[in-house]
Amino acid sequence: MVRAAFNSGTGTATAGELSGFSVTGSAAGTGSGAGAGAFSTGASGAAGTGVGVVGDGVEVAQELRADCSPAQQAKRGDRVHVAPVQAQDFPTTEPKRGRTARARAPTLLPVRPRAVASRVRRMAGKVGSTSLLPSFLAASMDTMERRTVLIVLFDGVLSLDFTGPLEVFAGAAGCVPGAYDIRTGSLDGSPVRTSSGLSVTPDLALSDASAPHTLIVPGGEGTRAMDPGVVAWLRENAQAARRLVSVCTGAYALAAAGLLDGRRVTTHWALWEGLAERFPAVEVDPGPIYIRDGPVSTSAGVTSGIDLALALVEEDLGRDVALTVARFLVVFLRRPGNQRQFSVQLAAQSAQRRPLRDIQQYIAEHPDADLSVSALAEQANLSPRHFARAFREEIGTSPGRYVDQVRLEVARRLLEDTGDGIEEVSRACGYGTPEAMRRAFVRHLGMAPAEYRRRFHP
Repeated sequence: MVRAAFNSGTGTATAGELSGFSVTGSAAGTGSGAGAGAFSTGASGAAGTGVGVVGDGVEVAQELRADCSPAQQAKRGDRVHVAPVQAQDFPTTEPKRGRTARARAPTLLPVRPRAVASRVRRMAGKVGSTSLLPSFLAASMDTMERRTVLIVLFDGVLSLDFTGPLEVFAGAAGCVPGAYDIRTGSLDGSPVRTSSGLSVTPDLALSDASAPHTLIVPGGEGTRAMDPGVVAWLRENAQAARRLVSVCTGAYALAAAGLLDGRRVTTHWALWEGLAERFPAVEVDPGPIYIRDGPVSTSAGVTSGIDLALALVEEDLGRDVALTVARFLVVFLRRPGNQRQFSVQLAAQSAQRRPLRDIQQYIAEHPDADLSVSALAEQANLSPRHFARAFREEIGTSPGRYVDQVRLEVARRLLEDTGDGIEEVSRACGYGTPEAMRRAFVRHLGMAPAEYRRRFHP
């Protein structure tokens, strides 16, 4: 449903062919007042509530029937219910002093959905910065390139792997109408069953799809024994796409089609070794949440597909659009691709011996302490040489590298969650100086602490 709220003025509203997106932006009534609006609709053609644009503190809701296309609605003219909007439902601006926002009594208005798109464009051009579209989009809407996004579906696909990126691109298409044409396809167009048992009906058969701008292959159990027909289709058609994207174990399908040979890629942290063993011509890096290598982009497990999709939207439409979508989905604008998939404590093995487990806990709780090999060996009642060898054998990395990773993780958390200064954070994490912390951030994350805070501090 699309809803908008205004503090003053009068006006009418129209509902129509607004489907498949979610976005926040500004809106305007036909009267004297304008305020912020929140927009979101369900999938095209589904039963549910459709959209209206409103005047005086009211909302318009149109019932969309699953058995009635927008064209049929346009022919007969649907009717919508206009009802008062509760003030707490919407982020609105305060009315001018001495003026009171009024809500009209419920009314029935005729609606012709087909006219909505052109009507929105005309009104957007007239009201400028109080457009029905966010102001940064109004000027460029008519010249925007339309990009086709095709998502490959198959039995055993993980639902979050494809719905996450789909929501990102659909939200961006809501911000910039016509920016993306999103399609899903299975090998023969038949419904598929996800790994969680959800049945999904695709838009088309892969054989009927034209070359897309962006081709997305999600992951799931089905990728480890992928249908040979899907692999053959990818081998023959995927290179026609301008951008080739995999989410999670979707990299297995691309590798099986020979599309990742000689490229640096990533996948789910628990399954990267299998990918590297089965496809030795592929360079697998299990650390980053996503990697972009030329026209091929691969992401790690599940939600990292959202991060990658936001990065692609930012590349296509700019930071403002990506930020709008990220805010609506309640996620970061985007985590940098080289951010690690998981915390140090989750990634590292737990030591079998109690003294080494205690050392791991001590490092996590005292990143500002003396964490040299000699100091840690003394706590463990081992010689430095014996301690270093035992630590590596049981935890899978050297003591020095483990300490570096813990300190970096603590520093990131402090930059995200506190207002402590850079110098204070560097001391609290054991770096000693801001410059030492800056070098660690640039080496591991590709950005300075100040830039990291700018991106991720609320």
